[in-house]
Amino acid sequence: MQKNKKHWSSSQVILIGFGVLILTGALLLMLPFSSQSGQWTSFTDALFTATSASCVTGLIVQDTATYWSLFGQLVILSLIQIGGLGVVTMAIAIAMVSGRKISLSRRQTMQDAISATQVGGIVRMTGFILKSCLIIELTGVLLFSFVFIPEFGFAKGIWYSVFHSISAFCNAGFDLMGIKTQFSSLTDYTGNGIVNFTTVALILTGGLGFATWADFSNHKLKFSAYRLQSKIALAGTVILLLVPFAYFLFLEFSMPQWAAMSAADKFWASLFRAVTPRTAGFNTVDMTLFSEATVMITILLMLVGGNSGSTAGGMKVSTISVLFTTAMSVFRRQQNPSVFGRRIEDGVIKNAATILMMYITLFIGGALVISIVERLPMMTCMFETASAVATVGLTMGITPGLSTISKFILIALMYLGRVGGLTIIFATVRGINNGNAKYPVEKITVG
Repeated sequence: MQKNKKHWSSSQVILIGFGVLILTGALLLMLPFSSQSGQWTSFTDALFTATSASCVTGLIVQDTATYWSLFGQLVILSLIQIGGLGVVTMAIAIAMVSGRKISLSRRQTMQDAISATQVGGIVRMTGFILKSCLIIELTGVLLFSFVFIPEFGFAKGIWYSVFHSISAFCNAGFDLMGIKTQFSSLTDYTGNGIVNFTTVALILTGGLGFATWADFSNHKLKFSAYRLQSKIALAGTVILLLVPFAYFLFLEFSMPQWAAMSAADKFWASLFRAVTPRTAGFNTVDMTLFSEATVMITILLMLVGGNSGSTAGGMKVSTISVLFTTAMSVFRRQQNPSVFGRRIEDGVIKNAATILMMYITLFIGGALVISIVERLPMMTCMFETASAVATVGLTMGITPGLSTISKFILIALMYLGRVGGLTIIFATVRGINNGNAKYPVEKITVG
């Protein structure tokens, strides 16, 4: 009996957990009282919205503010919160509150879910994550309320503050500003310092990673005491913030189509554009006016995404950092790649290369199919598929009008992007030979 007992791996638990969350959300969103019209929502649109919310993406086929009722919006917000923190994190949180014992297998699953370095202290880490999230999101609510309460009234202003704070922190990109203009996102707040600063701060905080929070809590500003994961996360975040910010400020927004913008508007828009592709689909300017170079840069930023063990998606900063460090070691003719005085293991390099290959394959393959089916420009389709697989939510405006086939392609990309390519492989592939046998080596030429 013991031999036949089914044991789910961590990857399988994560995979199935997100699947159940998405299907549950889709069924709830299909119900008549989830829409403002009181009519049933099609399974495709409900599934697309539930996937986008659970995978904290932000791509939508129906305007969140004008199509969904308050109940529907609550369902979407709940999916965002659970999906942002992770299904496993929320399950363990419920077990902690109910006083149930957390088994070793659940602790190991939690370790994989938040990219922790060890199982020890994982329950305490979960408590730290939940408390930190609550404090950060409440701070976001307070800051947003200074703008939204005067504009929408007390009750509606509080609801808008709560919704946008959670959506920004979880890097989701869902908004309720469709009451002004459908699918407009935050374009009415281009130069609003409070809205821009709060949104940017929440996105960056959510995208740093739970391990980085723990290092900051334990060691404060003593950077040398941080773990390598946190050092890479912080260094990568700074680089991916400053370089795109300078590009948008001094190049993109100096072009004639943006001449009507004030200097303050250009500053805030540049900062926002440097942050939101990693990976929250908020927007404060008309993206159809961007140059092709800017569209391509945005695609690259979306694919990189945030940091491991965070609310953000994408290939992750650590993945790109490992590949870049490996390339630099080849240029310098070093045998072992290293960063911050630490050597990178071969297994980590292999995983990083696999993740890169999977993301490139998914994003280009999906774009090719959508381009053929919809007869749309390849660049536009690549933008949508990069946004989906990196769980960003930025769009060139084509998603609501896509056919059912294309919508299901984006649904699959959002799901794969959120659970992670390696999670899919580890959950489905079995029978790997871990023996000591090795094949003979034969050199080949590359490059």
